[in-house]
Amino acid sequence: MKVVGFAGFSGSGKTTLVERLIPVLKLKGLRVSVVKHAHHRFDIDHVGKDTHRHREAGAFEVVVASDTRLALMREFEQPGQLTVHHLIAELYEGVDWVLVEGYKESDLLKIEVWRAQSNKPARYSDDDFIVAVATDSPEQLPTATQLPVLDLNNADAVADWLTTHADRFDYRLENFA
Repeated sequence: MKVVGFAGFSGSGKTTLVERLIPVLKLKGLRVSVVKHAHHRFDIDHVGKDTHRHREAGAFEVVVASDTRLALMREFEQPGQLTVHHLIAELYEGVDWVLVEGYKESDLLKIEVWRAQSNKPARYSDDDFIVAVATDSPEQLPTATQLPVLDLNNADAVADWLTTHADRFDYRLENFA
């Protein structure tokens, strides 16, 4: 499996880029999974649904499945921070690419998503795990870089760059365990 992160400040375009990359990679015959970091308490369940009732009753895990979908909800008794590697380990083994959104501090190779209009600093000068920058304003990058600069608005070009350099993104969980 190949794993690449997409890091950047809120509003930089990470979600839009990942959303556009998924169908482009699928058209290349690749199976794609996504790991997304949530900063706040979130829920995918709804009050009154059977699964919510089971969780509220104290179930540690609830798995709900149909012939087209599976969801696992796990409640932690004590707050804890899972690493991105814990989450990748939960994924189906038959996936070709894992696109990781967020986890900007991780030790994964990642593409920084940066927009000049955000008025946020760029991280590529200080993060050795950033291997490319995707931006809509390359002429405004705050620091010159030897890294590849990709067009944030061209998912086809980003996907081509990823698949051309796919060997760099080989992931072995045992390297991180």
